[in-house]
Amino acid sequence: MATAQRTYQVRTYGCQMNVHDSERLTGLLEDAGYVAAADGKQADVVVFNTCAVRENADNKLYGNLGHLAPVKAATPGMQIAVGGCLAQKDRDTITARAPWVDVVFGTHNIGSLPALLERARVQDEAQVEILESLEVFPSTLPTRRESAYAAWVSVSVGCNNTCTFCIVPSLRGKEKDRRPGEILAEVEALVAEGVSEITLLGQNVNAYGVEFGDRQAFSKLLRACGDIEGLERVRFTSPHPAEFTDDVIEAMAETANVMPQLHMPLQSGSDKVLRDMRRSYRQQKFLGIIERVRAAMPDAAITTDIIVGFPGETEEDFLQTMHVVREARFSGAFTFQYSKRPGTPAATLPDQVPPEVVKDRYERLVALADEIAWAENKRLLGRRVELMVAEGEGRKDAATHRLSGRGPDNRLVHFTPPAGVEIRPGDLATVEITYAAPHHLVADGPVVDVRRTRSGDAWAARNAAPAASSGVTLGMPTVGIPAALPDAPACR
Repeated sequence: MATAQRTYQVRTYGCQMNVHDSERLTGLLEDAGYVAAADGKQADVVVFNTCAVRENADNKLYGNLGHLAPVKAATPGMQIAVGGCLAQKDRDTITARAPWVDVVFGTHNIGSLPALLERARVQDEAQVEILESLEVFPSTLPTRRESAYAAWVSVSVGCNNTCTFCIVPSLRGKEKDRRPGEILAEVEALVAEGVSEITLLGQNVNAYGVEFGDRQAFSKLLRACGDIEGLERVRFTSPHPAEFTDDVIEAMAETANVMPQLHMPLQSGSDKVLRDMRRSYRQQKFLGIIERVRAAMPDAAITTDIIVGFPGETEEDFLQTMHVVREARFSGAFTFQYSKRPGTPAATLPDQVPPEVVKDRYERLVALADEIAWAENKRLLGRRVELMVAEGEGRKDAATHRLSGRGPDNRLVHFTPPAGVEIRPGDLATVEITYAAPHHLVADGPVVDVRRTRSGDAWAARNAAPAASSGVTLGMPTVGIPAALPDAPACR
């Protein structure tokens, strides 16, 4: 009698780099003969791809592992693996605190997972393998992508910055760049499969080229993406203000398929706090970048990351951040209360800000950021926008009988589909905005135009054949396609 295939589930926490890594973990497992566990069914192998940025990352992981301990005890042959940044950091403590874990692997050796699972099964003991440097660039590994129409493409891994609040560079290592030809070949292959939107991904994406000595490598890469036939939309995340140069702005403005959207992490508007963070730019430089981007692309939507309550932050420092938010007029801000992370220089800085002060500043910042985002969204009322129809982005779509999509500027729009017209994820729909909220837009009037695309065809083909759920569950505020922004101010 044939042996049943073993099933898997991948649970992902953190930034886009982790989401992309999970697509590779999924591809590796399927290449090794595993199949995704059906919804509601217990998987034979559960993989945690962890984040180390948030203060409660450890508690979240060990809480989840604790819930699985009795399940594993009652399920012969079940295995649990822990990878990602927290595994890289806590390599010596995970199996001590959770001895029922079978495999611990790091950020540099995700390709080892199938072999480690097999070794743990044969030897009946935990396997811990953490490499200190990257041996194989992750893009060479098998991938099971979550979307038929949009894809991540890594241009680099690692980071050469030394921000005092961030532990990620020490866990993912120095920046390693892919050659442009390899990146463009991957993009062309994805387009041939039906993908029409790609997001170039790096922990400091505009530093791309530092390893092979070309300061304009990233702008050249953007322009080269503009020459790929069938590639409708190009995005990238996340740049660093210190290395953001005018040639990138020019490439964005002059390359038709590079979208007018920019995620530019501020972190703080205070020059003093930026120095303490080791962020090698100041308020004036940041606002200068915003001004030049808007001059070149008046309709660009600019989002940001901000940390409140960094050690030593005074009320005046905080008011400087509020000033930048007012001047920059961000279409969205990912705001975070400072979280002390062991192993980072900021964790030992004096003048840690009292929690009640941090909370008060955070609430004031969120209120201002939402007020500005709402005002910016209201400017779009009555405007026609071409949306790439999305899957899984409108959480209330079923109840409201709407579909959802992203405009060129990456704003989320919910719209009412026309009766009797099939609109598929990956297709393009032109709508007129009728309502604005701080974090989304609505178009409840008639759909102006629908353009069926090869991406829509690819989505239909993927969903025509019965298939199990991918099993990748994301510990993020939004799920699914690469348009989602990060859950943590990591490595930027």
